[in-house]
This record gives sequence, structure tokens and C-alpha cells, in this order.
Amino acid sequence: RNRKRPMFSRTSSAALRLGAQRVTSAVAAPAASAAPSSALLRLLLPHPSPHRRLLVTSSNGFATRSDSLTTSPAAAAAAKTTRAASTQSTAPMTTSAGHALGAVRHDWTREEVEALYDRPLLDLVFDAATIHRQFHDPRQVQQCTLLSIKTGGCPETCNYCSQSSSWKETTGLKSERLMQVEPVLEAARRAKEAGSTRFCMGTAWRGPSQVGKGQFERVLEMTGKVRDMGMEVCATLGMLNHEQAQKLREAGLTAYNHNLDTSPEYYPKVTSSRKYEDRLNTIAAVRDAGISVCCGGILGLGEEDRDRASLLRVLANLPEHPESVPINALVPVKGTPMENLTSPSGLEMVRAIAVARLVMPKTVVRLSAGRVNMSPADQAMCFLAGANSVFTGDKLLTTPNNEKTEDDTLMQELGLVGRPAFVPYLAGGASSDGSDFPDQAGQFVSASIKEGAERARSEAQAEHAASA
Repeated sequence: RNRKRPMFSRTSSAALRLGAQRVTSAVAAPAASAAPSSALLRLLLPHPSPHRRLLVTSSNGFATRSDSLTTSPAAAAAAKTTRAASTQSTAPMTTSAGHALGAVRHDWTREEVEALYDRPLLDLVFDAATIHRQFHDPRQVQQCTLLSIKTGGCPETCNYCSQSSSWKETTGLKSERLMQVEPVLEAARRAKEAGSTRFCMGTAWRGPSQVGKGQFERVLEMTGKVRDMGMEVCATLGMLNHEQAQKLREAGLTAYNHNLDTSPEYYPKVTSSRKYEDRLNTIAAVRDAGISVCCGGILGLGEEDRDRASLLRVLANLPEHPESVPINALVPVKGTPMENLTSPSGLEMVRAIAVARLVMPKTVVRLSAGRVNMSPADQAMCFLAGANSVFTGDKLLTTPNNEKTEDDTLMQELGLVGRPAFVPYLAGGASSDGSDFPDQAGQFVSASIKEGAERARSEAQAEHAASA
């Protein structure tokens, strides 16, 4: 859709000239003391962010934060006064309907979300980055690993997926048996050593009801043993009923992934073997069982911007926001009905992530499939706009992914750090906000998060003692 590009006004041009004159004057000032450099810093960064901080590792192995721009008590007090005055004189960002951005809402209208989606990109990213820093550490990005534990032979008819048995003749993908437990555990160990703190397992099933009881029990065993490694465990097994969701919860599952893919309006063009309501029913079963919800979509299925806005509106208007929302870019696979579609551009991904951040401010937004086709600059824009998770490893189910060396270089260049396992998720309901399990200090921590955090803390303390 064509968007009008706003031109610089005479007022903004004059402001730019005035700013340049101020900076030039500051640079030309005699360096009689250290004050001019601080003044120059305040000119360049007139409203220092309280979140402009560095992460340092404490003795117990967990990341803590400290100010990186602190100069002196007097300078800190002056900066605090400047921020307070700026806050009082600046009106809060609002939507087209007058709601403050950053508020957690479940009543978004179609017009509001479409208006966000149509905003000039840099304005949109600026607001999204601002909201992102209100609720999240902007340097922290969780690394996740996704393993296909049962590949091919799926009875569903997703037009983008190579694992559907409907196009096995044209894709050439052969159906494989469900993996045994030990190879999965070995893959999880390698993922943890490489820096991943969440391990995701995927099966090409319509759901556990489609397969024998023994196969589902094997997945339950995998779940518990990966969890015992101190990693968050996620699974995507197709449609679930309430009993199956409860068994996964009892096995120790942290999160369940079940993407909506696209808007309700466009969904019939994506698959004919299930309905949108089927996806929502599984999400409800997962939530009722006390499992964190991981639910997002795919860009590039032939949909329009209004479909992308509609998808994000559905997610934002769920009774509780998903704890995490993966934003995927289609990777066209030869032999599938969507093989000739074009993957979305990097900036299209940036726009979707920015809107997701604004309508679900507390949610972890995961930059997922299709990242392999994005430049480092595109990925950096995604992190700026609110993405705080990526999938690592050479494959995502059956599609290629970025190499570890590329990811390590990018993380280092951007100054990003990993998110530890079992950090409480801000979004969602009692399954993740911890309100079902208070600790001795009165702080609410869910049982699953508490167990994992205590295990991770013990491991960190043992490693510290061994190295001392």
C-alpha cells in the first residue's frame, strides 16, 4: 500500500539549523574544565534515558544493571531534574483514539491497529523503542533452539509447509519416525552449551490424538529431562485438548507454541484442514493448564498489511496477552503451493515487530523464521523496534537459519546479551506472572519458574566456587 512520505517543514529545518549551531558552539568552546564535554553530551542527548545502562554479572551469575553515563552526584542530580522537567512538558504518546501507548489493553479496534501499521516507519520505530525500554532490558535477547523431533507426514494442508503429506511428491520430503529420547537430549545439551536458554521441540502432527499413546508419553519424557537441564522447554505438537495440555504442564513444559499464522479473514487461503477457531481453542486449553502461550504469525503468505494488523489485533485482544509472540518471515519451499511467493523485506518485519511491541508492550517478541534472509542492519532495526528473542541453530524445523558465528558476531557488535532461563515473563496470566506461587518474601513466582531459577542459581554458584 502506498504511504505518503511527510516532508520536512520550514520549522523543522530551522530547528535542525539551530541544533547544529548549538553543537558547533559547544565544540568551539575553550576546554577550561571537564564541564564542556558534559554540556556537549547534554546537547547531543538532551533527554538521557534511565534505561541507558550496562549489564554486569554479579557473583551469583545473574545479570544486574548499573548506570553507564554517571559522572558525579551533581551531574546526576542535574540530569534527574532535566528528565523530570522533560516528562512534565511532554504529552504522553497516544493512539488515534486517544489511548496512551504502553498501556496494556485488550480492546484494540481495527482502526487503531491499522492506523499504527500505516504510520511513517521511523516514527513507529521510535515509539516502539520507547515503549520497549519501559518494560524490557533493551540489550537482553533470548536465544532459543528449535528441533524437529518428528519430521514430515503431517496430514494438515498448510500451503507454506514442506512437511504436509499432501505435497510430499513435489517437495521430496520423506516422513521420519519420532526421535528417541537420548538424541533429543544430546541436541538440547549442545544448544545450552551454545548459549540457548529455551529449547523448543516440534512434531509434524495434527495433534497428539492423531498418534499412539506411547509417542506422546515419549514427548512427555523428553520434556521433563530437558527441563532438568535448567532450560525452558517449549513444544509445538499441533492441536491439544485440555487433558493433553495438563499432562504437558505436569511434565514441566514451560511454553506451548501454536501460531495463528495470519488474520481470520485470510486464514482459509492458508489451509483447508482446520479452522481459525481450532487454533484459538488450543490456546485456551494451554492457558487453562497453566502453560505459557507462544503464539504469533507468518508474514509473506500473500496477505495484505490489513491482514497483518488484524492478526496482531486478535493476539492483543486475547484475555491475556501471549507471553511470547514469534514474528516469522515466509521462507518459500520448492514444491509447496506457496513456493513462488516473495519473502517479506527486512523493513516489513521491522514494521510488524514495532506494532506488536506497541499493542503488547509486556510480551517477548521473537524474531523467528526467515532471519537468514535479513541483513545485520535489518536485524538491528528489529531489536530496536522491540524484538527480544531469536532462534539459533542451522535449521528451524526444515528451513535454513543463520550460522552461530554470524549470530555471535551480530550480538557482540550490537552490544546484546543473552536472556537467562526462567526470567519471569511480564505478559499473560497466572501461568507466567507468578501469582500462583508466592515466595517467603511475598514476591510472586510461579512454581515452574521458581524451580528453574533455583536450579540455575545453584549451578552458577557451583561454577563460581569451582573457579575460585
